[in-house]
Amino acid sequence: MEGLSFRCAACGREYPLGTGRWNCACGGPFELVGGPPFSKAGLEPGEWSLWRYRAMLPVDEEVSLGEGLTPLVKLELYGLEVHLKLEFLMPTGSFKDRGTAVLVSFLKGQGIEEVVEDSSGNAAASLAAYCAKAGIKARIFVPSYASPAKLRQIEVYGAELVPIPGSRADAARAAEAAAQKSYYASHYWNPFVLEGLKTFAYELCEQLGWRAPDNLIFPSGHGTFLLGAYRGFRDLVQAGAIPRLPRLFAAQAQACAPLAEGLRRGLPGPAEIEPGETIAEGIRIARPVRGPQVLEAIRASGGGAVAVSDGETEAAQRELARLGLYVEPTSAVAIAGLKRLIEQGVIRPGELTVLPLTGSGLKSG
Repeated sequence: MEGLSFRCAACGREYPLGTGRWNCACGGPFELVGGPPFSKAGLEPGEWSLWRYRAMLPVDEEVSLGEGLTPLVKLELYGLEVHLKLEFLMPTGSFKDRGTAVLVSFLKGQGIEEVVEDSSGNAAASLAAYCAKAGIKARIFVPSYASPAKLRQIEVYGAELVPIPGSRADAARAAEAAAQKSYYASHYWNPFVLEGLKTFAYELCEQLGWRAPDNLIFPSGHGTFLLGAYRGFRDLVQAGAIPRLPRLFAAQAQACAPLAEGLRRGLPGPAEIEPGETIAEGIRIARPVRGPQVLEAIRASGGGAVAVSDGETEAAQRELARLGLYVEPTSAVAIAGLKRLIEQGVIRPGELTVLPLTGSGLKSG
């Protein structure tokens, strides 16, 4: 697409799409400038995938595995009726496919033949699958503690797997070093991922008859899902498709909750913390790259954040499984967060509350 460029979220400097950089010289993350607005008239009738919103996606290529249009299921949890959007029914078993489909479509259009990425599992598995479809070589750096099921999934797509001893941050540093020679296809640095995640908002509001929910709860590490959804809802408000934003809530593991702590202290960005151990490995992120933007989105929506213990997460995972839905612990953090927000009186009866179920329980073995 013509007219697109990158702009640093920190200093405002602009770069062409063809830049080999994955962030600004000042260290800030890129935003995408010049993307198309939302328009109901642009929906593709008869297209039952994420690409129903093709006119709103800033790519010319299309690398797809049929992602999108996930079911919306109504259940009673903790005495309240809620809607659960089954994002774990994506092609690779997690919501990451929304952002990856658009990112890899961009990479394909740019003629990129080799990429590196770091992830604790779901993002890497998603990138490996879509790169396989696109014919792009992928090298994935993962923390060695990542779920064996996720590691096997990454390898089966043909990606080169590079386990890194130490923390999630150590894996990120290894990928950044490798990016000196390969394109860094990061799911939290690259803004094309956020463009794909916007489609969650478009799709949900269409499923609800062009109505915005009152509340949405996201399991949050880097917080990109919440941020991408926020921007999608903002697009819908600007287009007149919905009258207002929903309240957005970040649910984090108590052992690693920089967003929740930043909000609690009234900080402009995430709090500086030392991450502890948690079963919610997918959101064990001590320094979210887009943290200030995530907190800005939460505040603009009138939402908030909660931090829950591993015990609460395990109980929530069991509660959901007994209703027929099996999710990984990271995904269950949002369910535990729902319980806490109900107990606090923040989420009330009669409100339309939606939780995305982000990752399959089959990936946590």
